[in-house]
Amino acid sequence: MNKKNYRLIASVIFLLTYVSSFAQHTTISKKGEEKAPAPGKHKVMIIPFEPRMYMSEVDYAINMETKMSGKQIKNTFRDGMNEQLYKAFKSQHLVVDMIDDTVKTKKDLENIYQYLNYAYMKVPDQTNYTPPKKEKEEKKIDKGQIVVGTDNEKRFMNAKITNATLVPYLYGKYKSDIFVFVNQLDIKASNSGGPADVAATTGFRKIILHYTVYTYDAKEINSGVAEIEFPANINNPTKIINTYLSKIAQTVAQRVNLALVPKGK
Repeated sequence: MNKKNYRLIASVIFLLTYVSSFAQHTTISKKGEEKAPAPGKHKVMIIPFEPRMYMSEVDYAINMETKMSGKQIKNTFRDGMNEQLYKAFKSQHLVVDMIDDTVKTKKDLENIYQYLNYAYMKVPDQTNYTPPKKEKEEKKIDKGQIVVGTDNEKRFMNAKITNATLVPYLYGKYKSDIFVFVNQLDIKASNSGGPADVAATTGFRKIILHYTVYTYDAKEINSGVAEIEFPANINNPTKIINTYLSKIAQTVAQRVNLALVPKGK
């Protein structure tokens, strides 16, 4: 091989190596950067429920079939709920999943939990949604004792932000303008039999998701529960997540998308 051909081949190899390296660097940079949504679009942040807000009556049955520990079951449903919400929203919006285990998200997630105040409130009517308000306790005297009045209206676990700077901080850092807070996940045993009913293989269990959605200016645009029943003989978490949590996630996404439609359209 003469020197001219050798130099030509060497130059081609160098050029290909440089282009490949540049392309790889560009891909990594784009993946890591915080993109702002296009005009008229939204960027949704999904905040997973705190581990202590997982309420399940069926973990024993799941353990008997899968041999998963209680912690593994809880983490699987926590990850799975966020994953399904991510899939439900990403078809129309940019999405940030705060369950990603990075130094960046872990610290911010701790701060988010620190500034949340949970309270049971009446489940709002989704056909004519208005944010639920704190109820005044009705007290009466019965045989000399003060009794707090109760009613049979359905309630859900709502989340209120106690630090006015939290949402603006997240908006500035992640460019998100919609915040979906997963407040609590309940899995009820079949026929509402409670924990004693965990061995049942007939009937239906129920999954209930409690959630609250805020805009970047801390306005509550939707909240409540999304629920679904599933057969009592299904104890595979992956199947429960992919078949049933996915439908719950779609319900939440549909409600949020409806809330984002400008009034009058």
